Amino acid sequence: MSSPVEQVVEKLAEEWKRRGTLAALKRIPAREARHAEWPEATPAALREAFAKRGITRPYSHQAEAAGLAMAGKDVVVVTPTASGKTLCYNLPVLKAILEEPASRALYLFPTKALSQDQLAELDEVIAGTGAPIKAHTFDGDTPDDARRAVRASGQIVVTNPDMLHQGILPHHTKWAKLFQNLKYVVVDELHTYRGVFGSHLANVFRRLRRICRFHGSNPVFVLCSATIANPRELAEKLIERPVELVDRNGAPAGEKAFLIYNPPVVNAELGIRASYVTSARRIAEEFLKAEVQTIVFATSRLNTEVLTKYLKERFERMPKDAGLIRAYRGGLLPNTRREIERELREGTIRGVVSTNALELGIDVGALDACVIAGYPGTVASVWQQAGRAGRRQGLSAAVFVARSEPIDQFLAANPEYFFGRPPEHGLVNPDNLSILVEHLKCAAFELPIADGEEFGKEDVKEILAVLGERKILNHAAGQWHWASQVYPADTVPLRSVNNENFVIMDGSRQNRVIAEVDFSSAPSTVYPEAIYLCESVPYHVTHLDYAQHRAYVKPVDVDYYTEAITNTSVRVLDIFDHSPVPAATREHGEVHVAWRVSGFKKIKYATRENVGYGDVNLPDQEMQTTSYWLTFDPEILKGLPFDRAELLDGACGLAYLLHHLAPFLLMCDRRDLQQCVGDTEAEWFALQQERIGRTRTVKAREGDVAVEALASFRPTIFLYDNYPGGVGFSQALYDLHAPLMSRALRLLEACPCTAGCPSCVGPANEAGAKAKEVARALLGCMVGEGDREAFAGIASHKP
Repeated sequence: MSSPVEQVVEKLAEEWKRRGTLAALKRIPAREARHAEWPEATPAALREAFAKRGITRPYSHQAEAAGLAMAGKDVVVVTPTASGKTLCYNLPVLKAILEEPASRALYLFPTKALSQDQLAELDEVIAGTGAPIKAHTFDGDTPDDARRAVRASGQIVVTNPDMLHQGILPHHTKWAKLFQNLKYVVVDELHTYRGVFGSHLANVFRRLRRICRFHGSNPVFVLCSATIANPRELAEKLIERPVELVDRNGAPAGEKAFLIYNPPVVNAELGIRASYVTSARRIAEEFLKAEVQTIVFATSRLNTEVLTKYLKERFERMPKDAGLIRAYRGGLLPNTRREIERELREGTIRGVVSTNALELGIDVGALDACVIAGYPGTVASVWQQAGRAGRRQGLSAAVFVARSEPIDQFLAANPEYFFGRPPEHGLVNPDNLSILVEHLKCAAFELPIADGEEFGKEDVKEILAVLGERKILNHAAGQWHWASQVYPADTVPLRSVNNENFVIMDGSRQNRVIAEVDFSSAPSTVYPEAIYLCESVPYHVTHLDYAQHRAYVKPVDVDYYTEAITNTSVRVLDIFDHSPVPAATREHGEVHVAWRVSGFKKIKYATRENVGYGDVNLPDQEMQTTSYWLTFDPEILKGLPFDRAELLDGACGLAYLLHHLAPFLLMCDRRDLQQCVGDTEAEWFALQQERIGRTRTVKAREGDVAVEALASFRPTIFLYDNYPGGVGFSQALYDLHAPLMSRALRLLEACPCTAGCPSCVGPANEAGAKAKEVARALLGCMVGEGDREAFAGIASHKP
C-alpha cells in the first residue's frame, strides 16, 4: 500500500493535469550514502563522541572538508540542506581544542535562533567527549556577567556578524585570549551574505584578519553554503584568500516528489490568476487531512498569519486539537520559537506556517511535505525550503505555488531552472566607497592605521587624508589614529548603506515606536496615506516628519496595500563598458539618479487589482550609483509599425519585465535594483502611468510634454543599483545581457494574456494597450536565432 504522501501526490498530480495547472512534476530519486574513513588525525575521543550520536563513519564530503581544514586550508562546503555540514567544522575545531585547550574558535551564524540551535548540537558532541570544553553564545541577549565569562574562558564563541562588528572587534583588547589563540572561523549560510550585507561583512572580515595579525594568529576559515553558481568566488571575495571547494555530497536522501503548481487564469484578458495564497492553503489541507506533517512557507508575515488563521479554522475545531497548527515568524518571543521547534521535532504539531525564518538550518526534525507559497527570492531559497521536508528514507513532497509575478511565471514555464545547474550568482562589492569609508573608521578605532597599510584592494591613502581633514582621524608618527568622540561601529548597520533610519510611531499607543525603516526606503514606504504593515497589522501613515525622521501611524482594517508611484530620472556620468548588440547598445557605468515619490496605488490583497490612487508631495532624493543600460537604435525603431507613444509604452513594459527577472540571475531582492526609461542625458524620462486612458507624456526640462513633441527619441532602459556607489549588480547584468534578454522573450511568449498583465509587462491598463506587442518586437530584434540556440543549450544543461 502506498504511503499517505504518495497518495496525496498522485491525487494532486492527476487533478492538476486534468485542469492544466501542473507546470512540472519531478521525481528526484533516493540517494545512497557515500562514506569515508575518519581523517587520520581524528582523536579517538571524538570518534567515540560521534559514535554515541550514531555516526560511525563520516560522509565523504565531511571527511574531505574536515581534512582540508585540519591541513590549514580555507574551505567552502556546498551541499544540500540536512547533509551534515555541521560535522565539517565541529570535527577540526574540537580536535584542535582537545589537543590544545588554549585554542579558540569563532562561529558566525546569520540569526540568533540558528546560533542557539547549533550550540545545542555542539554541546551534545562535547558531552560525548567527556572533555570540559566551553562553548557559549554571545549576542544581544547575553547578560553582562555572562559576557565577562565568555571573554575570559569561552573556547568556542557562537555569535552573528552584527555582534562581531559592534560588540567584539571594537573591544578586541578584552578578547585577547580569543584573538591570540584563534584557530578557526566558521561562517555558516554563506549564500545569505550577498549584496549590501555581504559587502559589509567582507569589510568586517578585513578588520577581523587585521586584529588577528595584531594578536599573532592566522585562523582557518570554514564556510558553508547552499547551492549557488559561484560559491568559491563568493567565499574568496568575502575573505580575500584562496579557498578550496567541497561540493560532492555524500549524504543519503529519500525520494522526493517536487511539483510546480500554476494557479488557473481567471481573467484571460488581464492575465489575472487565482490567488496563490488560497491555492497554497488548499494544497496544505490535502496533506494535513492525510495526517502528513507539513510546513508551509509564505513570502510575508501577513500571509503567514492569514494562512495560519485559515488552517486553524479547518483543523482546530475541537478543544483537543488546539496547537496542531502554529505560525513561526520573526517577532515571536524566543521561548515561543523554541517551543514550536521542539514540538515539530516531537511530532505534536501537524502543520507549521513560516516566513523564511525556518529556511535556515534550525533543527525541526524531518517533516514529510513542504508547500512554498510564492517564489522566495532565489532558487537556493526554494531548495533550502524544500529541503525542510525529507527523511533519509521514504518519500517526501515539495510543492511550489507560483504567483502572478514575472519571475514566478518564468519558472513555472521553464522548470528546468529548478532542476538544472544553479543560475544564481552571489555578488558583493567590498570596495563600495560608502561602505569602505565606514569600515575604515571602525578599523582606525580598533587599531591605528599605518601609512601604506592595505585595507582591501583599493588605495585608501586619499580616504584617510579626507578623514583627517574632517578631524575624524589624526596623523602622528606614521599612523592614522581615531580622533572622534563617536563610537563608529554603532553608526554602521550591516544591512544598509545609510545609517539614518526613520522610526515608526503608533499614535494609538502614545506614539510608541513599533519599527524602523532605513532612510532610502522611507519615501517609498511610509509616505503620507501609505498602508504600512508591521507584525501583519496594517497601519495608516498619518504624517511623515522628514526633519525628525519620524513617521506617525495608526492601525486600520483595510483589504488593500499601497504601492508608491516613483518618477525617476537618470543621467550618465561615466561609461565603464560599451558594446553594440542587435538593435541596441548596451553600456555600464556611473550615473546620477534623482527620484521623487509623486503618488501611490491601492492594490487589493486577493486579486492585486488597482482600486484607487493618491497624490504624494515629498522632496527629491538623489544619489550616484552604477547602472546597466540599453539604448535602442533609432533606425530600428523607425522600422517598427508603432508610433512614439506605443514604442515608449513597450520600452516601459520591457523595463518592468527586466526589473522583475534580473534578481533571478543576481540572487538579490527586486528592491536592490530600480529601473527607469529615459535618455542618457536626462533630457526626458517616462512618467509612470497613473490613470487609465492617460495620454503618454514624458517629463522634460520644460515640464510634461507629449512624447511626439520630443526633438530626438532614443529611449534607454536603465537598471541601476539602488545603493549609493553600487554593489556590483549592474556590472553583472552587463555581462549577463544575452541570457537576460532570452529569458525575457521566453516569458513574454509563454504568457497567456492578450495585452499585458502583472506576469509580463505590467497590467494592461497601466502599461498601455500595445505594450506587450511592442516589447515582444523589441526583444525579437535583440535576440537573434543564434542567441536563442545558445541560450537553449545553457537552459538544458544538467550538472
